[in-house]
Amino acid sequence: MRTHTLAGPATRAPGALPAREHLPVSEAGRPVLDVVIPVYNEEKDLEPCVRRLHAHLTRTFPYGFRVTIADNASTDATPALAAALAAEVPEVRSVRLEQKGRGRALRTVWSASDAPVLAYMDVDLSTDLNALLPLVAPLISGHSDLAIGSRLARSSRVVRGPKREFVSRAYNLILRGSLAARFSDAQCGFKAIRRDVAERLLPMVEDTGWFFDTEMLVLAERAGLRIHEVPVDWVDDPDSTVHLVRTATDDLKGVWRIGRALATGSLPLDRLARPFGDDPRDRELPGVPGGLARQLVGFCVVGVLSTLLHLALYSLFRLGTGAQLANAAALLVSAVANTAANRRLTFGVRGRDRAVRHQAQGLVVFAIGLALTSGSLAALGAATGEPAHSTELAVLVVANLAATVLRFLLFRLWVFPDRRHPTGDPR
Repeated sequence: MRTHTLAGPATRAPGALPAREHLPVSEAGRPVLDVVIPVYNEEKDLEPCVRRLHAHLTRTFPYGFRVTIADNASTDATPALAAALAAEVPEVRSVRLEQKGRGRALRTVWSASDAPVLAYMDVDLSTDLNALLPLVAPLISGHSDLAIGSRLARSSRVVRGPKREFVSRAYNLILRGSLAARFSDAQCGFKAIRRDVAERLLPMVEDTGWFFDTEMLVLAERAGLRIHEVPVDWVDDPDSTVHLVRTATDDLKGVWRIGRALATGSLPLDRLARPFGDDPRDRELPGVPGGLARQLVGFCVVGVLSTLLHLALYSLFRLGTGAQLANAAALLVSAVANTAANRRLTFGVRGRDRAVRHQAQGLVVFAIGLALTSGSLAALGAATGEPAHSTELAVLVVANLAATVLRFLLFRLWVFPDRRHPTGDPR
Protein backbone atom coordinates (compact mmCIF):
# COMPACT_ATOMS: atom_id res chain seq x y z
CA MET A 1 0.00 0.00 0.00
CA ARG A 2 1.59 3.27 -1.13
CA THR A 3 0.24 5.72 1.40
CA HIS A 4 2.57 8.63 2.17
CA THR A 5 2.85 11.20 4.92
CA LEU A 6 4.10 14.49 3.57
CA ALA A 7 5.94 17.35 5.21
CA GLY A 8 5.18 21.04 4.74
CA PRO A 9 6.97 23.34 2.28
CA ALA A 10 10.64 24.00 2.86
CA THR A 11 11.90 27.52 3.32
CA ARG A 12 13.19 28.92 0.04
CA ALA A 13 15.84 31.52 -0.40
CA PRO A 14 14.47 34.75 -1.91
CA GLY A 15 15.33 35.73 -5.45
CA ALA A 16 13.73 36.14 -8.82
CA LEU A 17 12.52 33.14 -10.80
CA PRO A 18 14.53 32.09 -13.86
CA ALA A 19 13.14 32.47 -17.36
CA ARG A 20 10.50 29.91 -18.33
CA GLU A 21 11.73 27.04 -20.47
CA HIS A 22 10.14 24.02 -22.11
CA LEU A 23 10.31 21.11 -19.72
CA PRO A 24 12.96 18.56 -20.70
CA VAL A 25 12.08 14.96 -21.47
CA SER A 26 11.31 13.39 -18.12
CA GLU A 27 13.45 10.74 -16.52
CA ALA A 28 12.16 7.19 -16.59
CA GLY A 29 9.66 6.65 -13.81
CA ARG A 30 9.32 10.34 -13.01
CA PRO A 31 5.91 11.84 -13.86
CA VAL A 32 5.61 15.15 -15.65
CA LEU A 33 2.13 15.78 -14.26
CA ASP A 34 0.78 15.19 -10.75
CA VAL A 35 -3.01 15.58 -10.55
CA VAL A 36 -4.27 15.98 -6.99
CA ILE A 37 -7.84 15.11 -6.02
CA PRO A 38 -8.64 16.57 -2.58
CA VAL A 39 -11.44 14.62 -0.90
CA TYR A 40 -13.45 14.68 2.30
CA ASN A 41 -15.96 11.89 2.89
CA GLU A 42 -16.26 11.01 -0.81
CA GLU A 43 -16.66 7.24 -0.58
CA LYS A 44 -19.42 7.35 -3.20
CA ASP A 45 -17.58 9.28 -5.94
CA LEU A 46 -13.90 8.52 -5.28
CA GLU A 47 -13.40 5.22 -7.12
CA PRO A 48 -15.32 6.07 -10.34
CA CYS A 49 -13.60 9.47 -10.44
CA VAL A 50 -10.08 8.06 -10.10
CA ARG A 51 -10.65 5.25 -12.60
CA ARG A 52 -12.18 7.59 -15.15
CA LEU A 53 -9.35 10.13 -14.76
CA HIS A 54 -6.69 7.41 -14.94
CA ALA A 55 -8.23 5.93 -18.08
CA HIS A 56 -8.38 9.35 -19.72
CA LEU A 57 -4.76 10.17 -18.93
CA THR A 58 -3.58 6.74 -20.08
CA ARG A 59 -5.37 7.18 -23.39
CA THR A 60 -4.59 10.86 -24.15
CA PHE A 61 -1.67 12.21 -22.10
CA PRO A 62 1.69 11.83 -23.88
CA TYR A 63 3.85 12.12 -20.73
CA GLY A 64 4.22 10.26 -17.49
CA PHE A 65 1.60 11.14 -14.89
CA ARG A 66 0.48 10.49 -11.34
CA VAL A 67 -2.91 10.80 -9.65
CA THR A 68 -2.69 11.68 -5.95
CA ILE A 69 -5.70 11.30 -3.68
CA ALA A 70 -5.40 13.82 -0.82
CA ASP A 71 -7.75 12.73 1.96
CA ASN A 72 -8.72 15.63 4.25
CA ALA A 73 -9.43 13.80 7.52
CA SER A 74 -12.37 11.81 6.14
CA THR A 75 -14.44 9.87 8.67
CA ASP A 76 -16.12 7.42 6.26
CA ALA A 77 -14.63 4.71 4.05
CA THR A 78 -12.73 7.20 1.84
CA PRO A 79 -9.26 6.44 3.33
CA ALA A 80 -9.67 2.70 2.81
CA LEU A 81 -10.88 3.15 -0.77
CA ALA A 82 -7.98 5.51 -1.52
CA ALA A 83 -5.46 3.03 -0.14
CA ALA A 84 -6.99 0.20 -2.17
CA LEU A 85 -6.81 2.21 -5.39
CA ALA A 86 -3.18 3.15 -4.68
CA ALA A 87 -2.32 -0.53 -4.16
CA GLU A 88 -4.06 -1.61 -7.35
CA VAL A 89 -3.21 1.14 -9.87
CA PRO A 90 0.52 1.91 -10.38
CA GLU A 91 0.01 5.60 -11.22
CA VAL A 92 -2.20 6.29 -8.18
CA ARG A 93 -1.06 7.11 -4.67
CA SER A 94 -2.91 8.24 -1.56
CA VAL A 95 -2.03 10.79 1.09
CA ARG A 96 -3.78 11.08 4.43
CA LEU A 97 -4.05 14.42 6.25
CA GLU A 98 -5.43 14.64 9.77
CA GLN A 99 -6.83 18.17 9.28
CA LYS A 100 -9.52 19.42 6.92
CA GLY A 101 -8.97 22.08 4.29
CA ARG A 102 -8.62 21.91 0.52
CA GLY A 103 -5.89 24.52 0.53
CA ARG A 104 -3.96 22.63 3.20
CA ALA A 105 -4.18 19.43 1.14
CA LEU A 106 -2.99 21.09 -2.06
CA ARG A 107 -0.11 22.89 -0.37
CA THR A 108 1.03 19.70 1.35
CA VAL A 109 0.95 17.46 -1.73
CA TRP A 110 2.24 20.04 -4.20
CA SER A 111 5.13 21.01 -1.92
CA ALA A 112 6.34 17.43 -1.71
CA SER A 113 5.72 16.38 -5.32
CA ASP A 114 8.61 15.73 -7.71
CA ALA A 115 6.50 16.41 -10.83
CA PRO A 116 7.33 19.65 -12.69
CA VAL A 117 3.63 20.35 -13.38
CA LEU A 118 1.08 20.20 -10.57
CA ALA A 119 -2.68 20.23 -11.04
CA TYR A 120 -5.86 19.54 -9.15
CA MET A 121 -9.51 18.88 -9.91
CA ASP A 122 -12.63 18.26 -7.90
CA VAL A 123 -13.66 14.68 -7.24
CA ASP A 124 -17.03 15.12 -8.95
CA LEU A 125 -15.25 15.70 -12.31
CA SER A 126 -17.68 18.49 -13.16
CA THR A 127 -15.16 19.75 -15.74
CA ASP A 128 -14.87 17.89 -19.03
CA LEU A 129 -11.53 16.06 -19.00
CA ASN A 130 -10.82 17.05 -22.60
CA ALA A 131 -9.70 20.40 -21.16
CA LEU A 132 -6.91 18.81 -19.11
CA LEU A 133 -4.24 18.66 -21.83
CA PRO A 134 -4.95 22.26 -22.97
CA LEU A 135 -4.70 23.26 -19.30
CA VAL A 136 -1.21 21.88 -18.70
CA ALA A 137 0.32 22.23 -22.18
CA PRO A 138 1.26 25.93 -21.73
CA LEU A 139 3.03 25.03 -18.49
CA ILE A 140 4.96 22.18 -20.08
CA SER A 141 6.00 24.39 -23.01
CA GLY A 142 7.21 27.17 -20.71
CA HIS A 143 4.67 29.68 -22.03
CA SER A 144 2.76 30.19 -18.76
CA ASP A 145 3.23 29.88 -15.00
CA LEU A 146 -0.29 28.92 -13.92
CA ALA A 147 -3.39 27.74 -15.75
CA ILE A 148 -7.04 27.79 -14.76
CA GLY A 149 -10.25 26.46 -16.17
CA SER A 150 -12.85 29.17 -16.71
CA ARG A 151 -16.58 28.64 -16.66
CA LEU A 152 -17.14 32.33 -17.41
CA ALA A 153 -15.28 32.49 -20.74
CA ARG A 154 -17.47 33.18 -23.75
CA SER A 155 -16.87 29.80 -25.33
CA SER A 156 -17.44 27.83 -22.12
CA ARG A 157 -20.53 25.65 -21.85
CA VAL A 158 -21.94 25.47 -18.34
CA VAL A 159 -24.92 23.70 -16.82
CA ARG A 160 -25.78 24.88 -13.30
CA GLY A 161 -28.55 26.45 -11.29
CA PRO A 162 -29.22 30.20 -11.04
CA LYS A 163 -28.09 30.36 -7.39
CA ARG A 164 -24.56 29.11 -8.07
CA GLU A 165 -24.37 31.14 -11.26
CA PHE A 166 -25.20 34.33 -9.35
CA VAL A 167 -22.77 33.58 -6.52
CA SER A 168 -19.92 32.80 -8.92
CA ARG A 169 -20.38 35.92 -11.04
CA ALA A 170 -20.89 38.16 -8.03
CA TYR A 171 -17.72 36.84 -6.40
CA ASN A 172 -15.64 37.45 -9.50
CA LEU A 173 -17.05 40.99 -9.78
CA ILE A 174 -15.97 41.59 -6.18
CA LEU A 175 -12.46 40.39 -7.00
CA ARG A 176 -12.27 42.68 -10.02
CA GLY A 177 -13.56 45.67 -8.09
CA SER A 178 -11.58 45.24 -4.88
CA LEU A 179 -8.35 43.52 -5.93
CA ALA A 180 -8.26 44.53 -9.61
CA ALA A 181 -8.16 40.84 -10.60
CA ARG A 182 -8.13 40.22 -14.35
CA PHE A 183 -8.63 36.43 -14.39
CA SER A 184 -12.21 35.45 -15.07
CA ASP A 185 -12.95 32.51 -12.76
CA ALA A 186 -11.29 32.08 -9.37
CA GLN A 187 -13.39 29.21 -8.06
CA CYS A 188 -13.39 26.60 -10.80
CA GLY A 189 -11.88 23.41 -9.35
CA PHE A 190 -9.57 22.87 -12.29
CA LYS A 191 -6.13 24.48 -12.03
CA ALA A 192 -2.44 23.79 -12.64
CA ILE A 193 0.88 25.38 -11.69
CA ARG A 194 4.54 24.82 -12.52
CA ARG A 195 6.45 23.36 -9.58
CA ASP A 196 9.21 26.01 -9.69
CA VAL A 197 6.52 28.67 -9.28
CA ALA A 198 4.73 26.72 -6.54
CA GLU A 199 7.95 26.48 -4.52
CA ARG A 200 8.08 30.28 -4.27
CA LEU A 201 4.37 31.07 -4.28
CA LEU A 202 2.85 28.56 -1.86
CA PRO A 203 4.72 29.78 1.26
CA MET A 204 3.09 33.20 0.71
CA VAL A 205 -0.46 31.76 0.59
CA GLU A 206 -1.99 31.74 4.08
CA ASP A 207 -5.45 30.29 3.50
CA THR A 208 -5.96 26.56 4.02
CA GLY A 209 -9.54 26.32 2.80
CA TRP A 210 -11.57 27.34 -0.26
CA PHE A 211 -9.99 30.82 -0.57
CA PHE A 212 -6.62 29.18 -1.28
CA ASP A 213 -7.21 29.30 -5.05
CA THR A 214 -8.13 32.97 -5.09
CA GLU A 215 -5.21 34.03 -2.91
CA MET A 216 -2.77 32.06 -5.06
CA LEU A 217 -4.09 33.64 -8.27
CA VAL A 218 -4.16 37.20 -6.94
CA LEU A 219 -0.57 37.01 -5.68
CA ALA A 220 0.61 35.42 -8.92
CA GLU A 221 -1.09 38.07 -11.03
CA ARG A 222 0.22 40.95 -8.91
CA ALA A 223 3.74 39.52 -9.22
CA GLY A 224 3.45 39.60 -13.01
CA LEU A 225 3.25 35.85 -13.58
CA ARG A 226 1.40 34.62 -16.66
CA ILE A 227 -1.96 32.93 -16.03
CA HIS A 228 -3.40 30.89 -18.89
CA GLU A 229 -7.19 30.45 -19.04
CA VAL A 230 -8.94 27.51 -20.67
CA PRO A 231 -12.68 27.63 -21.50
CA VAL A 232 -14.30 24.51 -20.07
CA ASP A 233 -17.49 22.52 -20.35
CA TRP A 234 -18.81 22.22 -16.82
CA VAL A 235 -21.83 20.49 -15.27
CA ASP A 236 -22.83 21.35 -11.72
CA ASP A 237 -22.86 18.59 -9.13
CA PRO A 238 -26.26 18.77 -7.37
CA ASP A 239 -24.92 16.71 -4.46
CA SER A 240 -22.02 19.09 -3.70
CA THR A 241 -21.33 19.43 0.04
CA VAL A 242 -19.91 22.97 -0.24
CA HIS A 243 -21.61 25.36 2.22
CA LEU A 244 -22.17 28.47 0.11
CA VAL A 245 -22.83 30.99 2.89
CA ARG A 246 -19.88 29.95 5.07
CA THR A 247 -17.58 29.73 2.07
CA ALA A 248 -18.66 33.17 0.82
CA THR A 249 -18.05 34.68 4.26
CA ASP A 250 -14.58 33.17 4.48
CA ASP A 251 -13.81 34.36 0.96
CA LEU A 252 -14.78 37.95 1.78
CA LYS A 253 -12.55 37.86 4.85
CA GLY A 254 -9.74 36.62 2.63
CA VAL A 255 -10.33 39.42 0.12
CA TRP A 256 -10.01 41.97 2.93
CA ARG A 257 -6.82 40.37 4.25
CA ILE A 258 -5.15 40.21 0.83
CA GLY A 259 -6.24 43.73 -0.07
CA ARG A 260 -4.73 45.08 3.14
CA ALA A 261 -1.47 43.18 2.59
CA LEU A 262 -1.16 44.47 -0.98
CA ALA A 263 -1.93 48.02 0.10
CA THR A 264 0.79 47.98 2.76
CA GLY A 265 3.34 46.27 0.51
CA SER A 266 3.99 43.53 3.07
CA LEU A 267 4.19 40.68 0.55
CA PRO A 268 7.62 39.92 -1.01
CA LEU A 269 6.24 39.60 -4.54
CA ASP A 270 9.65 40.36 -6.03
CA ARG A 271 10.56 36.73 -5.27
CA LEU A 272 8.17 35.74 -8.07
CA ALA A 273 9.47 38.14 -10.70
CA ARG A 274 10.57 36.61 -13.99
CA PRO A 275 12.73 38.03 -16.76
CA PHE A 276 11.16 38.35 -20.19
CA GLY A 277 12.50 34.93 -21.18
CA ASP A 278 13.70 34.53 -24.74
CA ASP A 279 13.29 38.22 -25.54
CA PRO A 280 16.32 39.34 -27.62
CA ARG A 281 16.58 42.40 -25.37
CA ASP A 282 17.52 40.10 -22.49
CA ARG A 283 20.51 38.59 -24.26
CA GLU A 284 23.96 39.62 -23.18
CA LEU A 285 25.72 42.04 -25.53
CA PRO A 286 29.53 42.38 -25.59
CA GLY A 287 30.63 45.44 -23.66
CA VAL A 288 27.09 46.30 -22.48
CA PRO A 289 26.18 45.87 -18.79
CA GLY A 290 23.54 43.22 -18.18
CA GLY A 291 20.01 44.53 -18.63
CA LEU A 292 21.08 47.94 -19.95
CA ALA A 293 20.03 47.27 -23.55
CA ARG A 294 16.54 46.19 -22.55
CA GLN A 295 16.18 49.07 -20.11
CA LEU A 296 17.19 51.59 -22.79
CA VAL A 297 14.60 50.21 -25.21
CA GLY A 298 11.87 50.24 -22.57
CA PHE A 299 12.82 53.69 -21.33
CA CYS A 300 12.80 55.13 -24.85
CA VAL A 301 9.35 53.73 -25.56
CA VAL A 302 7.97 55.06 -22.29
CA GLY A 303 9.75 58.37 -22.88
CA VAL A 304 8.20 58.87 -26.32
CA LEU A 305 4.73 58.14 -24.98
CA SER A 306 5.29 60.41 -21.97
CA THR A 307 6.49 63.25 -24.21
CA LEU A 308 3.40 62.92 -26.41
CA LEU A 309 1.22 62.93 -23.29
CA HIS A 310 3.07 65.98 -21.95
CA LEU A 311 2.66 67.92 -25.20
CA ALA A 312 -1.02 67.01 -25.50
CA LEU A 313 -1.72 68.06 -21.92
CA TYR A 314 0.30 71.25 -22.37
CA SER A 315 -1.74 72.20 -25.44
CA LEU A 316 -4.94 71.47 -23.51
CA PHE A 317 -3.94 73.40 -20.38
CA ARG A 318 -2.54 76.27 -22.49
CA LEU A 319 -6.06 77.11 -23.64
CA GLY A 320 -6.96 78.37 -20.18
CA THR A 321 -3.72 79.44 -18.51
CA GLY A 322 -0.20 80.75 -19.06
CA ALA A 323 2.72 78.82 -20.49
CA GLN A 324 4.53 78.20 -17.17
CA LEU A 325 1.47 76.93 -15.29
CA ALA A 326 0.34 74.79 -18.24
CA ASN A 327 3.82 73.26 -18.51
CA ALA A 328 4.02 72.52 -14.78
CA ALA A 329 0.59 70.84 -14.68
CA ALA A 330 1.25 68.81 -17.84
CA LEU A 331 4.68 67.74 -16.63
CA LEU A 332 3.34 66.70 -13.21
CA VAL A 333 0.69 64.41 -14.68
CA SER A 334 3.03 62.92 -17.25
CA ALA A 335 5.78 62.47 -14.64
CA VAL A 336 3.54 60.34 -12.38
CA ALA A 337 2.54 58.20 -15.37
CA ASN A 338 6.17 58.02 -16.53
CA THR A 339 7.45 56.83 -13.14
CA ALA A 340 4.74 54.17 -12.88
CA ALA A 341 5.38 52.91 -16.43
CA ASN A 342 9.16 52.82 -16.04
CA ARG A 343 8.84 51.13 -12.66
CA ARG A 344 6.91 48.22 -14.16
CA LEU A 345 8.04 48.00 -17.78
CA THR A 346 11.62 49.29 -17.84
CA PHE A 347 13.04 48.25 -14.49
CA GLY A 348 10.77 45.26 -13.77
CA VAL A 349 9.60 46.35 -10.31
CA ARG A 350 6.24 44.75 -9.49
CA GLY A 351 3.91 44.90 -6.54
CA ARG A 352 3.32 47.88 -4.28
CA ASP A 353 6.45 47.52 -2.19
CA ARG A 354 8.22 50.94 -2.06
CA ALA A 355 5.77 52.30 -4.65
CA VAL A 356 5.15 55.52 -2.70
CA ARG A 357 8.89 56.01 -2.22
CA HIS A 358 9.51 55.49 -5.92
CA GLN A 359 6.87 58.07 -6.82
CA ALA A 360 8.39 60.54 -4.35
CA GLN A 361 11.82 60.05 -5.91
CA GLY A 362 10.20 60.36 -9.32
CA LEU A 363 8.81 63.75 -8.29
CA VAL A 364 12.32 64.88 -7.45
CA VAL A 365 13.35 63.87 -10.95
CA PHE A 366 10.23 65.70 -12.16
CA ALA A 367 11.40 68.87 -10.40
CA ILE A 368 14.68 68.71 -12.30
CA GLY A 369 12.82 68.26 -15.56
CA LEU A 370 10.51 71.13 -14.63
CA ALA A 371 13.52 73.37 -14.04
CA LEU A 372 14.96 72.50 -17.45
CA THR A 373 11.74 72.93 -19.40
CA SER A 374 10.50 75.97 -17.50
CA GLY A 375 13.91 77.58 -17.78
CA SER A 376 13.85 76.96 -21.51
CA LEU A 377 10.42 78.56 -21.84
CA ALA A 378 11.52 81.53 -19.72
CA ALA A 379 14.61 82.00 -21.88
CA LEU A 380 12.47 81.81 -25.03
CA GLY A 381 10.03 84.38 -23.68
CA ALA A 382 12.83 86.74 -22.71
CA ALA A 383 14.38 86.45 -26.16
CA THR A 384 11.29 86.77 -28.38
CA GLY A 385 8.59 88.38 -26.25
CA GLU A 386 5.53 86.42 -27.46
CA PRO A 387 6.72 83.26 -29.27
CA ALA A 388 4.42 81.20 -31.49
CA HIS A 389 2.87 78.06 -30.04
CA SER A 390 4.81 75.88 -32.49
CA THR A 391 8.05 77.47 -31.30
CA GLU A 392 7.14 76.76 -27.68
CA LEU A 393 6.51 73.10 -28.56
CA ALA A 394 9.84 72.84 -30.37
CA VAL A 395 11.70 74.27 -27.37
CA LEU A 396 9.88 71.86 -25.06
CA VAL A 397 10.91 68.90 -27.27
CA VAL A 398 14.58 69.86 -27.05
CA ALA A 399 14.37 70.49 -23.30
CA ASN A 400 12.60 67.18 -22.80
CA LEU A 401 15.34 65.33 -24.66
CA ALA A 402 17.94 66.76 -22.29
CA ALA A 403 15.76 65.99 -19.28
CA THR A 404 15.20 62.44 -20.57
CA VAL A 405 18.90 61.58 -20.54
CA LEU A 406 19.24 62.83 -16.99
CA ARG A 407 16.00 61.07 -15.96
CA PHE A 408 17.24 57.70 -17.20
CA LEU A 409 20.51 58.03 -15.27
CA LEU A 410 18.70 59.02 -12.08
CA PHE A 411 16.12 56.25 -12.48
CA ARG A 412 18.79 53.59 -13.08
CA LEU A 413 21.22 54.67 -10.39
CA TRP A 414 18.98 56.16 -7.70
CA VAL A 415 15.25 55.40 -8.01
CA PHE A 416 15.42 51.81 -9.32
CA PRO A 417 18.98 50.60 -8.65
CA ASP A 418 19.83 46.98 -9.46
CA ARG A 419 19.82 45.30 -6.05
CA ARG A 420 21.36 42.07 -7.27
CA HIS A 421 24.91 40.90 -7.65
CA PRO A 422 26.23 40.48 -11.21
CA THR A 423 25.41 36.80 -10.95
CA GLY A 424 21.77 37.60 -10.41
CA ASP A 425 21.66 36.51 -6.78
CA PRO A 426 20.10 38.92 -4.29
CA ARG A 427 22.29 40.61 -1.75
